[in-house]
Amino acid sequence: MSTVYYLIGWPGSGKRTVGLALAALTGARLLDNHLINDPIFQAVGATGVGPLPEGTWPLVGRVEAAVLEAVMLAPPELSFIFTNVLVQRPGELDTFESRRRLADARNARFVPVWLLCSEPELRRRIPLDDRRARLKMRDEAGLTRMLEQYGALLSPPPDALMLHTDHWSPEETARQIVAHTCS
Repeated sequence: MSTVYYLIGWPGSGKRTVGLALAALTGARLLDNHLINDPIFQAVGATGVGPLPEGTWPLVGRVEAAVLEAVMLAPPELSFIFTNVLVQRPGELDTFESRRRLADARNARFVPVWLLCSEPELRRRIPLDDRRARLKMRDEAGLTRMLEQYGALLSPPPDALMLHTDHWSPEETARQIVAHTCS
């Protein structure tokens, strides 16, 4: 049976890094949020520091819709890994549920995973140079604004796996996800 993994966490929590390790273990296709965001981020001149121009997110939404449509065209045996930052604000639960519906439509198992990371570790990771190439958030001020504005990630559903990325390597975190999926 194919699987749709959905990794949720704050910027710097390791979503893409864990997703790469999970893809290596499972053969699933990683469609991380920056794969979807970056064509638009490049076009609007995003740097990972400071706010995005008004009108950026609706354009990202159009790219996302095309990617989700393509996933529905994919062979049924393919598995996918999605990543996202989902917080306590209107529309975020709908985004989450759209991935669950996608898995259902593909007759795939749905595995939601919350990647938790301490605030000091997030602050340590945010400015790292490897985030620059992917146009990821790199300024602590932006992280502070996000944490203050939203306060918490979207509440995880009862079937979510909760993993602390401070404590395990990306490879061990991916192994924990696979073990959970197989149980």
